[in-house]
Amino acid sequence: MKLKPLFAAIAALGMAATVQAQTKWDMPTPYSDGEFHTINVRQFVEDVKKASGGQVDINVHSNGSLIKHPDILRAVSTGQVAIGEFLLGQFGNEEPVFNADNVPFLAAGYDAAWKLYQAQKPILTKKLEGRGLVLLYSVAWPGQGLYSKNPLKSVDDFKGTKFRTYSAYTARLAELLGASPTVIQVPEVPQAFATGTISAMITSSATGTSTKAWEFVKNYYTTNAMHPKNAVVVNNRAFQGLTAAQKKALTDAAAAAEKRGWELSKQREQTANKMLADNGMTVHTPDAGLMSAMNKVGDTIAAEWLKASGADGEAIVKAYRGK
Repeated sequence: MKLKPLFAAIAALGMAATVQAQTKWDMPTPYSDGEFHTINVRQFVEDVKKASGGQVDINVHSNGSLIKHPDILRAVSTGQVAIGEFLLGQFGNEEPVFNADNVPFLAAGYDAAWKLYQAQKPILTKKLEGRGLVLLYSVAWPGQGLYSKNPLKSVDDFKGTKFRTYSAYTARLAELLGASPTVIQVPEVPQAFATGTISAMITSSATGTSTKAWEFVKNYYTTNAMHPKNAVVVNNRAFQGLTAAQKKALTDAAAAAEKRGWELSKQREQTANKMLADNGMTVHTPDAGLMSAMNKVGDTIAAEWLKASGADGEAIVKAYRGK
């Protein structure tokens, strides 16, 4: 009879181990399996699974197949899913701090983009915490360039064009250029060009190659206007439900993913620029006149962002510029 409590305890421990081994999360991501962000995410979840001894198993749903991009932030915040990836600037209207890396020409080039991220990170982390989220890591896209069907002689060539945008500030950029902003998600870009829904866009060479831009547009200008970032976040309640060892597996894998992701981004920019050229596109270095006009537009947006973001924006810029 005395053995029964012992057997019961052993059975309970077995059940607990089974529950632990079955921590399974669905992870929606917006981009295709071939995109470097998704490749990085898949390596991240593999690292988490390995480090946790299979106890944390994350199932990646790429290309917006589970949840569409505009709904991912809310889905993770509400606990509909435990973890997800999204473009910060996609939600810049909800939270101005998310737009720091969407301000054109505030931080052009990878070194500046990394420095801006370090200035933004403490405030970004707090803002996400306020939504019940834990920031795991963030990775920049290659520099954003301009795609147009016709060669650009000046910014006046954008007037009246239908311009594909993906965030509040790329829409504002289109407006200031005299274009008509049109929100189009990445998978729909080729069709939008083919049907005349858009005739220009600002995005990275990475997105240009993943959508085979050479099939619908001929000119790419390497403005490196900004390096928008994707963020990978986890629902705080789900995170707190993990053991200490599982949390460490998750955060260690995230730190590795962030470092790896930025390097993948740099490689992606180099190979993508070459791929655009190899497939018949003209890859332009913008002339001084075009860049001067674009910088003025950037200054206008920067002033608007600082007004919208208030003390948070001022703190980010002060830390970024070392003042």
